[in-house]
Amino acid sequence: MSTSQELRRITMTPAARRALGAAGRLFYDRGIHAVGVDLIAAEAGVTKKTLYDRFGSKEQIVVEYLADRDERWRAFLAERLDAAPPAPRARILAVLDASRTWMAENGSKGCSMVNAHAEISDPSHPAHAVITGQKRWMLDLFARLAREVEGLGPDAADRLGRTLMLLHEGALAAHGLKVFPDPLAHAREEVDALLAAVAGGS
Repeated sequence: MSTSQELRRITMTPAARRALGAAGRLFYDRGIHAVGVDLIAAEAGVTKKTLYDRFGSKEQIVVEYLADRDERWRAFLAERLDAAPPAPRARILAVLDASRTWMAENGSKGCSMVNAHAEISDPSHPAHAVITGQKRWMLDLFARLAREVEGLGPDAADRLGRTLMLLHEGALAAHGLKVFPDPLAHAREEVDALLAAVAGGS
């Protein structure tokens, strides 16, 4: 991840991996502040001492939870981009398709990074860099994909990348809020129409 040079990570033992799995489920379902170390230890079948021995602090458990989720998402997305047709439009739409599948399988409460940011807005918190780093990475991805669109200059491509990011992130937020059905499918339709308009105007 883009913040790897600044981010402290731990080596995962089997007990740490079990604890991280439990923490991830609990943090995502209930919220980070609502979940204490005692509950994580009980759910993982380890002692509280083991948790502190492995992670050192609850803050580090949060870092590992978010970094692990980010790494799994990036790998998931990379597979789908590798399988997508090479045309820029198809690759951009593949990101929306991947997000829709990921949310169906892993995201009933919306984006874990957005949810975490609602609780962790202090830049000094070690997990803050994971959250903002993941969103910057997504913006960079959309900008790179937009620069592949034929006929767009650098400024127009950057603007398209930001617009794609806004549609994508808005859909993730709407998915978590459940204010209307299938917002990621709706966002995909809007992105498809936008790309058709861009192609028609270039």
